[in-house]
Amino acid sequence: MNISLILQMAAEAEPDRTALVCNGRRWTYGSLWQAANGAAVSISRSGCSYVALLDESSEATAIALFGAALAGVPYVPLNYRLADADLAALLHRIKPAYAVGDVERIARLDPEGSHRCLQRGDFVAAADSITEPFEEKQLEDGAVAAQIFTSGTTSAPKAALLKHENLLSYILGTVEFGSADPEEGSLVCVPPYHIAGIAALLSSIYSLRKIVLLPAFDPDAWLTLVSEEKVSNAFVVPTMLSRIIGRIDENDLKLDLSSLQAIAYGGGPMPLSVIQRAMELFPECGFTNAYGLTETSSTIALLSPDDHRAAFASTDPAVRMRLGSVGRPLPAIELEIRDEAGRVLPAGERGEIYVRGEQVSGEYRERTALDAEGWFATRDAGWLDHDGYLFLGGRADDVIVRGGENISPAEIEEVLMTHPAIADAAAVAVPSAEWGEAVGIAVTCKPDSTIPDDAELKMLIKNRLRSSRVPERVAVLEALPYNEMGKLLRREIRKLFSE
Repeated sequence: MNISLILQMAAEAEPDRTALVCNGRRWTYGSLWQAANGAAVSISRSGCSYVALLDESSEATAIALFGAALAGVPYVPLNYRLADADLAALLHRIKPAYAVGDVERIARLDPEGSHRCLQRGDFVAAADSITEPFEEKQLEDGAVAAQIFTSGTTSAPKAALLKHENLLSYILGTVEFGSADPEEGSLVCVPPYHIAGIAALLSSIYSLRKIVLLPAFDPDAWLTLVSEEKVSNAFVVPTMLSRIIGRIDENDLKLDLSSLQAIAYGGGPMPLSVIQRAMELFPECGFTNAYGLTETSSTIALLSPDDHRAAFASTDPAVRMRLGSVGRPLPAIELEIRDEAGRVLPAGERGEIYVRGEQVSGEYRERTALDAEGWFATRDAGWLDHDGYLFLGGRADDVIVRGGENISPAEIEEVLMTHPAIADAAAVAVPSAEWGEAVGIAVTCKPDSTIPDDAELKMLIKNRLRSSRVPERVAVLEALPYNEMGKLLRREIRKLFSE
C-alpha cells in the first residue's frame, strides 16, 4: 500500500470539500490530488532518487509528500534552520534530489549542481499545470515513504526511515475515515521537517478535515487564524501553548475562539502551570497529550481529554499527577520499561522505554535499531504507574553519572518545580574533579518573585532527595533554551557551565 491512498480516498469521497488553506489560497481535495499527480509526473521525469523540501509549511509540503509517494521515491523534509555546513552534508547524502524551496541556498551549498531545484511557486505551478494522468508506481514491500534526519546533537544525523506500511498503520489505527464535519478545521503550525507535521497532514486528510497552515508560528497569527477560519482542532508544542495563553492573559483580544474543540500537544514536557491555565481558558476544549518519536511514525501514547478532565478535577494526588504524564500506550503499541540489563521493570520503577508495533520503524539508512523480537529502544527514560500511565524522565543519554551512581535529571527538576518562585528548571551533568560528573541546575523565576539563593535551592533538593543530588553549580537564567518543537536543549545549558 501507498500513503497516497489517503489523499486519493479523500478526493474520491469529497472532491469539492476544502482540503487546505495557506496564505489566502484554498485547495479542494480534488485539486490537491490533481496537483499531487502533476508533481509525480514532474518528479518521475527528473529521474531523481529523493524529493527534498527546504522550506516552511505551505501547500508545497502536501503536494511534495504525496507526489513523492506516487512517484515511488522517499520524501525528505530538511531543517532549514541548520547551519550551512550541516545542511550541505545532508544534501550530499541524498544526491540526486528533486529539491523544492530555497533554490539559492541549495545552489550555494551544492556547486556541482547535483539536484533538480525549484522554488516553491514554480513547483506548485508546474504540479498544477500538468494534467496528464500518472500511473502510480508499484512499490516493493518495505518501500520508504519518508526519510527524516535526526537532530544529531552528539554525532552525525541518522537518516530515520519510515515505510509506507508504518505510516499507514498509524493512521488507519488511530483515525476514522471521513469522521470530520465539513466545517471542522485543523491548524497546523509545526515545521514540515518534524514527524508531527507529516502526521498532522495525513491524519487531517484521512478524516476529511480542512487543514489551515501557519508557515511560521506567532501567537497573534495563530489566534487570528483560529477566529477567522473557525478552527476546531490544533496541535502545539508546550512553548507555543505557553505563548498563546500568555497573549490571551495580557490582552483583551476580542477574538471569537469558541470554535476550538480539541488541542493536542507534544514534543516536550508540558509545565503543569501551563496546561492548567489552558484548561481554565478553554473549559469546553478537549486536551490531548501525544507522545511519540520519529522512529515510531508519531504518537505511541495518549493522555486523552477525559484523562485531562479527571486529573484536573481530582483531589487524589495519584490521579492529579497524571496531568504530568503522557497517558497510556495506543492499543496497537506494546510498551515496556527495562533496566540497563534489559530486565522488564514493574510499575513505579524508572528505566528505558521500549516499544513494539506495526507503526514502529526503528530503522535508519545506516542500520536497524530493532532487536531480534522487533523491540525499539527509544532512549527515553520513564516509568509506568499501576494503572498503566506513562511518565517521562528525560533522555536516557541525559543521565548524570556521579561517582558511578546514575542520577535522573527529571527527579531533580520535579523537586525544583515545587518551589513557588521557580518557573522552569533543568538539571545537567557538569564536570567534577572529585566525582567525574556532578549535578548542575539552571532555573528561571516567575515574574515579580524573589530569586532564591543557591543555598536555598541546594537545601530544597537535599531535604527531598539524597545528598548526591545536591547541585555543585547553579545558574539563574531569563529563559531556558528550547528548540522550535519545545525540546529542551540541554547541551546549551552544559555549555554555560563549561565557560
